[in-house]
Amino acid sequence: MTEYVVHSPDMVTILGAAETSASDLEQALTMAPTLIAADGGADFALKHGHMPDLVIGDFDSLSQNARQQLGAQRLLAIAEQDSTDFDKCLSRVRAKLVLGLGFLGTRLDHTLSVLNGLTRCPGQPCLLIGPHDVAFLCPPELQITLPVGSRLSLFPLGPVRGRSSGLHWPVDGIDFAPDGRIGTSNRVADTDVTLNFDAPRMVVLLPRAAKLAAVSALIGEDDALAE
Repeated sequence: MTEYVVHSPDMVTILGAAETSASDLEQALTMAPTLIAADGGADFALKHGHMPDLVIGDFDSLSQNARQQLGAQRLLAIAEQDSTDFDKCLSRVRAKLVLGLGFLGTRLDHTLSVLNGLTRCPGQPCLLIGPHDVAFLCPPELQITLPVGSRLSLFPLGPVRGRSSGLHWPVDGIDFAPDGRIGTSNRVADTDVTLNFDAPRMVVLLPRAAKLAAVSALIGEDDALAE
């Protein structure tokens, strides 16, 4: 069993080495000030003046300069290659919500592996924030407020069935699967959207502009990331 090394009653930021921005990191840290870097994500953090609380990974992309600045006490090396650095981080965190930056928008294979990693830790809510989209694993029940006409895509990472209200194309009675029926390019028909799924296998993808709504929905509060 994986040992949790980060416990927080609040939100936590996990930073990867893929495409993100200094302003996105600043915004995330205003809500989730505990900063966990996934391997080379520590270099980005240090470059922009942020000292990670902990760096987790196999350290194949962490620079020597970053290692020296961090010191051994902030490094948790996990050498096994059966999981990604994102998996290694997310599986060791227990928090109200994880904000994941630097994991979407660069390499497609890395993006797919990160989405797969969400299904490995279904008990830990995580919102991935990319340059164009946000993504998260849908909990058993989700209530979210979105503008009418907004894009709401659903992509199954395994067989799953569900129900919905507030979507232009309801999902009730559909057998979803990654090699079968998927739910991309749906759209919001009512500002109050409800989704229910029978297994933690459905990824919700929204426009980046919906990140505040996604945070509020995933934690059940009116917290928001400042733009």
